[in-house]
Amino acid sequence: MNIKKHIKLIALDLDGTLLNSSHELSDDNIQAINEAKEQGIKVVLVTGRPFIGTQKFTKQLNMMSDSDYVIVCNGALIMTPNSGEVILENTLNIDDYYYLETLARELGVHFQVFDQNSVYTANRDIGKYTVLESWLTGIPLKFRTREEMPKSMRFPKMMMVDEQDILDNAIAKLPKSIYEQFNVIKSSPNFLEIIAKNVDKGAALKSLANKLNIAQENVMAIGDQGNDISMISYAGFGIAMENAIDELKDIADALTDHHDNNGVANAIRKWALA
Repeated sequence: MNIKKHIKLIALDLDGTLLNSSHELSDDNIQAINEAKEQGIKVVLVTGRPFIGTQKFTKQLNMMSDSDYVIVCNGALIMTPNSGEVILENTLNIDDYYYLETLARELGVHFQVFDQNSVYTANRDIGKYTVLESWLTGIPLKFRTREEMPKSMRFPKMMMVDEQDILDNAIAKLPKSIYEQFNVIKSSPNFLEIIAKNVDKGAALKSLANKLNIAQENVMAIGDQGNDISMISYAGFGIAMENAIDELKDIADALTDHHDNNGVANAIRKWALA
């Protein structure tokens, strides 16, 4: 027996969750989200992507009203899709950039940082995963030396990116102090994301739910990776994809199908729709 939950807000990760392996929205996922919205359920995208990497999907999902929101850069920013207005912001500064860029060089991994409009790297041998990030999200890629970065810049997130074995070796050598200064999250085998301390998807989702006067017990969240753990932990009903990492499955309230098999649509219809 499938017990329906009293869901008022559905938080959806993008890559590996709402999007299939081709990084596209399926017709069934779009339809299920529309069905939820027709029943008055608020749907929000919660992703590690920068804002520009969500715009294609908010348009496809018709999430472009003044009352729609996206949570981007793993919770560093809450924004409105239609205007790009920043509702909440927790960013890093130029001193954080100098420290982490130097550390990445010492560890032998590629490094990239974001503002709201571009991704920047000071690596002259631009890494293929930096190129992949730009291609995947549509955010412009810019080479900038350390000296060319304006001291007033603010960064929603910074990333160490490389081949899995190189990145894992670097992670093993990270100083303990980095975990005290920042929130450090491995969001995929090739991406280590670094954001401001006490910032994550769960904290941002809580802030948005409070703004919307929606109780924690009425929030459903669906994800697949390490950067989704805080969101799944916060939600009154947290769901892991079939393709999720084991750590996420262990804390989830339920499991749904693979992201290539409309797992989001199936979860919405199974647990949220009246």
